[in-house]
Amino acid sequence: MANTQSTGYYFAPPSKWPVVGSTALLFLAVSGVLLFNGYHVGWISFAIGFLILLYMLFGWFGTVIHESEGGFFNRQVDMSFRWAMSWFIFSEVMFFAAFFGALWYARQYSIPWLGDLDNKNLWPDFAAHWPTAGPYRPAEFTAMEAWGIPAINTLLLLSSGVTVTWAHWALKKGDRRNLIFGLALTIILGLTFLMLQGFEYFHAYSELNLKLSTGVFGSTFFLLTGFHGFHVTLGVTMLTVILFRSVAGHFTPDHHFGFEAVSWYWHFVDVVWLLLFVFVYWL
Repeated sequence: MANTQSTGYYFAPPSKWPVVGSTALLFLAVSGVLLFNGYHVGWISFAIGFLILLYMLFGWFGTVIHESEGGFFNRQVDMSFRWAMSWFIFSEVMFFAAFFGALWYARQYSIPWLGDLDNKNLWPDFAAHWPTAGPYRPAEFTAMEAWGIPAINTLLLLSSGVTVTWAHWALKKGDRRNLIFGLALTIILGLTFLMLQGFEYFHAYSELNLKLSTGVFGSTFFLLTGFHGFHVTLGVTMLTVILFRSVAGHFTPDHHFGFEAVSWYWHFVDVVWLLLFVFVYWL
């Protein structure tokens, strides 16, 4: 249990974790370039980058946990963490806003504009309606139905928002049993979401001919849902760390920002998925 400092501000020593994280992102970026150009060796780079990323996450979390339980953090440090997490989530909001903006621009401006052009000899098969693969040799594909797996995943994520809030209230009341149970349910719901999304991608590629290469619809669909799935993966990883810490008795009703930060992130992931369900699947 942490013994919070009353005075002084803790400055962390030099750390290797930012370098490790940058290395992971480098491997992931290289894998993206290779895969987008049809080189299957990119999956090896992706696996290496993803494993390094997990190593960085658990290692960096472990360092901060050690500092927290060692009593290095006072209220001023706690406030710094809150501002840092708030700005981080804001940066994530801007990240997804860029992709939603691209989707909105394509639907509201680019497609109608191309339809108004007198270029029927150039694009004789093009129809200016959404969804579309684009004007040049559009591929035949079927868009994903909203009321199948996406609707089930929406229910799963909304339920996970309830369970993580339940766990938070249990923590505030000192009810460690319900805290652990609520966190475990949240993780199970998140993993089920990821499993269903993987099945959805397999169905899209194998039966609907909906791929990342399927023009503007395919690229926006997989970039938005894929990056969201990546964020869910990170969220499940963080929730797992918090679950282990809860089992170890690290949090108290008055000292638990580690839990709150992950809870904020998870609620952000829920909100993004609701927007995805409406603007990508439904409309």
